[in-house]
Amino acid sequence: MPADYLDWLRREGRIVIVGASLAGLRAAETLRAEGFAGELTLIGDEPYEPYDRPPLSKSVLLGMASPHRTELPHRREIDAKWRLGVAATGLDLPAKRVKLADGDEVEYDRLLIATGVRARPWPKADEARLDGVCLLRTRDDAAGLYQRLKAGPHRVFVIGAGFAGSEVASACREMGTPVTVAERAGAPLVGALGGVIGAVAADLQTENGVDLRTHVTVTSLEGDSVGRVRAVHLSDESVVEADVVVVSLGSVRNTDWLTGSGLGAGPRGIACDAGCRAFDFRGIVTDDVFVAGDVARSPHALFGYQFLSLEHWGNAVAQAETAAHNMICHGADRRPHLWMPAFWSSMFGVNIKSVGVPPMGDQLMITQGSLAERRFIGVYGYQGRVIAAVSFDNTRWLEFYARQIERGAPFPVEFPTMDRRPEGRQPMAADFPDPSLPTHGPTVTLTGYSPADQQLVFHPARH
Repeated sequence: MPADYLDWLRREGRIVIVGASLAGLRAAETLRAEGFAGELTLIGDEPYEPYDRPPLSKSVLLGMASPHRTELPHRREIDAKWRLGVAATGLDLPAKRVKLADGDEVEYDRLLIATGVRARPWPKADEARLDGVCLLRTRDDAAGLYQRLKAGPHRVFVIGAGFAGSEVASACREMGTPVTVAERAGAPLVGALGGVIGAVAADLQTENGVDLRTHVTVTSLEGDSVGRVRAVHLSDESVVEADVVVVSLGSVRNTDWLTGSGLGAGPRGIACDAGCRAFDFRGIVTDDVFVAGDVARSPHALFGYQFLSLEHWGNAVAQAETAAHNMICHGADRRPHLWMPAFWSSMFGVNIKSVGVPPMGDQLMITQGSLAERRFIGVYGYQGRVIAAVSFDNTRWLEFYARQIERGAPFPVEFPTMDRRPEGRQPMAADFPDPSLPTHGPTVTLTGYSPADQQLVFHPARH
């Protein structure tokens, strides 16, 4: 790239960011911090400035924080044009234009796509429209669900026991609200952490009064004569009366608006290289389109250069900063996005954190603490090396295991101060579900080695 073009871009160019959430905001701040003085536009489909999502399923539902007070702090002035409350509907790559729902078009010299994900809806539209059937992804979702929980429902029914569904169940129990959770797998969190850890999560739920139904799917939602949900029908032919139903079937990456654009975009996200540059549908990297956050699929050197899709707060920040830096610098100064996947959750009084890619592991060792005490470190192994770790109320060791992952430490884990492993510290099967089956659980998704996305078929009705 000619140096004079880059100088012009930094002085007078037009950068458009589609996605006005965490990744979009942090990218905009980084662009200004690194000297971009041109025109900056942020486009967002919600009418709000960027806000924080993790509190929505935690403190907001408990009334400890207002959904209207979750705005993300601005780390610096970004002097941007905000196009909020209007969705992007198309992308014209040759003309370098983003098409908007209001019919307008926004031209760019460089584009960052950070459109994230949305909650997967209940697949039967007439049932999804019943009063009392809720999703939880946006600020408005959280505000509406909080008001319903505050009103004291007879029973809440949660469809799906991934992290979000389990956090909703935890909030219900903390408020004293009866709650039933249905999960097609054998336990909560199995898609994210495997069956061994899932069994611990199942005990946590039942001991806290959750009516947990596993190995079942929801077949239909029943409404009353005025269109309010009144009951949930399950595949084991049982019926549970409920006046609030929370659909927690995972997320859908916001790539629909890119259909026909020529980018390598599909159900698993938008493929990009380690420098956050988007691939086109032929697997050729583009020069002027970058990707960051939950919507991105990017290769990671620590995990066999597989493309990973990460729904992680920290990854959105780190990838946005890397993308913004690479958008306005010389090729030799670009840097790769090599953030260590990390995730946290809190439910039923237990703090859960992970590093690495647990679903990649086929074996598990409990190296500190014990499953019975719900205070432990579990380390995942794959092909003879440490690939991930998870902690339940025992976070002080996670930094150590993150370094072990980075250096490709051997698995089973060595205990150098002993001649043999301590009693009971033996590898076991991590017990993840068949990866060919649809699951809403993982916060890290392995999506293969090809930048050209292959279509996936998801059957949410089987939940």
